[in-house]
Amino acid sequence: MEVLTADYKENTAALAARLRVKENFDMVERRFTVGEDELCAFFIDGFIKDTAMQKMFQHFFSLPALPRGEGAARRFLTASVPYVEVELESDAEKLAFWVLSGAVVLLGSTFLGEAIVIDARTYPARLPEEPDSDRAMQGAKDGFVETLIFNTVLLRRRLRDTRLTMRHLTVRGSSGTDVVVAYLDGVADPATVSEVVAKLEAAHPSSLTMGYQSLAECLIPRRWYNPFPKIRTLERPDAAAAHLAEGSVLVLCDTSPQVMVLPTSIFDFMQETDDYYFPPLTGTYLRLLRQLVLLGALLFTPTWLLLLQSPADLPAWLSFLIPREPGGLPIVLQLFLAELAIDGLKLASMNTPDRLASSMSVVGGLILGDFAVKVGWLSGDVILYMALVAVAGFAQQNYELGYAIKFMRMLLLLLVALFGLWGYLFGLVAVLLLIVSNKTLTRGRGYLYPLIPFHGRALLRLFIRMPKDDRGKIKGKKEKTS
Repeated sequence: MEVLTADYKENTAALAARLRVKENFDMVERRFTVGEDELCAFFIDGFIKDTAMQKMFQHFFSLPALPRGEGAARRFLTASVPYVEVELESDAEKLAFWVLSGAVVLLGSTFLGEAIVIDARTYPARLPEEPDSDRAMQGAKDGFVETLIFNTVLLRRRLRDTRLTMRHLTVRGSSGTDVVVAYLDGVADPATVSEVVAKLEAAHPSSLTMGYQSLAECLIPRRWYNPFPKIRTLERPDAAAAHLAEGSVLVLCDTSPQVMVLPTSIFDFMQETDDYYFPPLTGTYLRLLRQLVLLGALLFTPTWLLLLQSPADLPAWLSFLIPREPGGLPIVLQLFLAELAIDGLKLASMNTPDRLASSMSVVGGLILGDFAVKVGWLSGDVILYMALVAVAGFAQQNYELGYAIKFMRMLLLLLVALFGLWGYLFGLVAVLLLIVSNKTLTRGRGYLYPLIPFHGRALLRLFIRMPKDDRGKIKGKKEKTS
């Protein structure tokens, strides 16, 4: 810890050297004459609110002199700094960090070993539009953005509760990223809150330039072989506020429009916002359909491949499963090629300009598939079944879970091709073991809650959308919302 000295010139020179003012064109050192005294402000051009700071600097010019003696900085802050967020600081390293964060640091010739921090920062931000990855047919149309303070406001707008706590932390590293842990005091589990805060304070990444993803990789136990997601993320403030009301803990990371929800179980990924913007019957139907489609995405092609290994044992009404034109390559190889082709088309579509994206989808999905069948690479049955699997994959909102299902499906295909029925059964057991052994960020609820440990009502509400009474609660029990 390097503290300021009583020498004003020494302090300004040291801070200017630490911030490398001469080497950075956007690092500003601005001096003001106040009577016979002097003020020196350090800030980054583009990070401060120009209008507010201009009015404040004009006010400084009108002062006759700066306060003197012990506590001069505090007296100046109290009487002559007409701004909301201000504080005193004497640590030179923290002062430099404040400037790099966008605040204004003010040193005075009579302030001795103290400086004033004016948090007048503003960041470039986009409008809180509805996220493309989490659209709802009904309900709110706003979403989180890359600016932390905007995201906290979106939550407080929906939860006007004095128990709502926004705990600020700074994750050290070259980025020095601001992080907020949000929870409802008295509703969230105190042990979960303490565990999340302790892990964030213990994390010392080199940087968090990728926002949420960089932070998650620092906090999650590293098990590269398990593709199932460990943390659910949200981009909708209405869904995030619902989780807060239920007792979840949210982690908001500056520069990231995604909010982490803790604790997380695999069943949390089965719910979506539309389930609660529709009547209970419609919401229940959508939820059950989504779960059946997810199961079909995992088992459809491996089960088909297994049935093709014993075509003579198939009943007559299932004879349509046997391809009339099997193609020039083995079926399992065709399925793997189709799996890779679908991902290749996704990558091509992501890198295609918006005006050409629809054309790219038509060319890739129809023309290439048709030519692959005519040439003999792929069977028409493979194209059909992989198209059904691709559609089923789009029914899952979470990309991480979608790719986890994809990897498990490819594992099942490989095991079925090598070992037949025993490979199919072994693959199902392996999938279950990976789900059961998946370690989440917190130690409270497991990844299979409410199945393990068993909670009957909570498990039932995962499949059936319960109606609310006039007090906004589930009849007989609080609802598990998305």
